[in-house]
Amino acid sequence: MLVRIDSESDAPLFAQIAASVRADAAAGRLTPGDRLPAAREVAGALGVNVHTVLHAYQELRDEGLVELRRGRGAVITAQAATLEALHHDIHDLVARARAAGLPADALAALVKEIAAHDERTAR
Repeated sequence: MLVRIDSESDAPLFAQIAASVRADAAAGRLTPGDRLPAAREVAGALGVNVHTVLHAYQELRDEGLVELRRGRGAVITAQAATLEALHHDIHDLVARARAAGLPADALAALVKEIAAHDERTAR
């Protein structure tokens, strides 16, 4: 697994690390049961603070993609299979939006709005 960050991006480093792991799970490069590298190892490779990596891992835990186990580190959960299954649907949606001339930011905002609405109505 290769964690990628962009030093030119405005996104916080922890968010970039989490997004990189999510992308690997969605693409099938990470599967349930896979262990993520130790936070110290990732921090050293990227030249960031270990707490930045831990923040990313905790965010992924809160999303249900990672389980943090004492002595075993961060382990990918079954949710990775769900992300992989959605991957093709997401690509199709992006292609349809692009063909319709909808910018990626507008599509992302629409998806967030619909997800938030669905969460509110599900309560």
